[in-house]
Amino acid sequence: MGMWIGRNRKARVTYGFDEIALVPGRITINPNEVDITWRLARKNAEPLEFKIPILASAMDGVVDVKFATAMSKLGGLAVLNLEGVQTRYKNPDEVLQKIVDADKAEITALLQKIYQEPVQEDLISARIRQIKDAGAIAAVSSIPQRAREFGAIAEEAGADVFVVQSTVSTVKHISSEYQSLDLEKFCREMRIPIIVGNTVGYDVTLEIMECGPAAVLIGVGPGAACTSRGVLGLGVPQVTATVDCAAARDAFFKKTSRYVPIITDGGMSKGGDVCKALACGADSVMVGSAFAKAHEAPGTGYHWGMATPHANLPRGTRIKVGATGSLKQILFGPAEVDDGSQNLVGAITTCMGNVGARTIAEFQQTEIIIAPSIKTEGKLFQTVQSVGMGTR
Repeated sequence: MGMWIGRNRKARVTYGFDEIALVPGRITINPNEVDITWRLARKNAEPLEFKIPILASAMDGVVDVKFATAMSKLGGLAVLNLEGVQTRYKNPDEVLQKIVDADKAEITALLQKIYQEPVQEDLISARIRQIKDAGAIAAVSSIPQRAREFGAIAEEAGADVFVVQSTVSTVKHISSEYQSLDLEKFCREMRIPIIVGNTVGYDVTLEIMECGPAAVLIGVGPGAACTSRGVLGLGVPQVTATVDCAAARDAFFKKTSRYVPIITDGGMSKGGDVCKALACGADSVMVGSAFAKAHEAPGTGYHWGMATPHANLPRGTRIKVGATGSLKQILFGPAEVDDGSQNLVGAITTCMGNVGARTIAEFQQTEIIIAPSIKTEGKLFQTVQSVGMGTR
């Protein structure tokens, strides 16, 4: 398997969203009659059920209390970063404005300074209670090193979902400087669902699933604001990563009869990308840039990766995407732009109808072809005029 890249060394050919296409089905279905719900298992309770298979990324420019509340009420799930400005500052809006107003040459140093302020435990509890008091589902995120500490606080405050998220997640993390998170013990002791990420491989996905999480995040470095692939040289294109990890999920289900959803995280800014991720095997997707464009997003048209403020090796940058519409428009339309970044749910249901899939499980069986010309064939005028599929 793979191709020779030099003497005694082979490499696999892998694929991203722009290199594949979905093949229309033998039957078509009314988009209003497809089922796009997905579920997250809970201990000793019915699963959490979501009307739409989309999560908002745990980035400070995307999710705050108001955004999380709005997203939940629209049927999705937004993840609040417990190590961001919302839990470091009592008045995060002032800090966010400084980030938005900063000069391009100064932004990395400013972010490093802003994120040096310690996380306040009382603010973790306060933010979660604000989301819950608004009648929304509260999902929060932290890195593995703080998961035990923050997980206990979040659970006590009433959080519904806890995400353990890092650039690369493994079960076997070796460190002499700090105590590694015992993922199996953490998943066993926490009473709420645990989502773990990020990963891109078959074997490591199996190992993570054996620890008992409710779901696994897939993707290393594809986010619009992430620079990990350039800084570290790490990553696997999202199509191949999703297919490999979906195979691990299916093998794990066959072995244990326990279905652990996978969530493709990053690299999707348009409806077509989301559709391809689901067709490649994802049960849900996590999106950042598309939601950073919402009027409700705290970054007011800007966002930055979670590793951007790293003290020594930043792996992200601030990017401007602009505020183009309401969260409801981005999810359900009506679309006022022609680039596929609005009405993401409409894109999913319409695509499912065209391939003849009634459920996400059926959508995952869609025929896929390698088609590097799919976005450019016949689209010369769109490209020249930077409209529709010619926009970036």
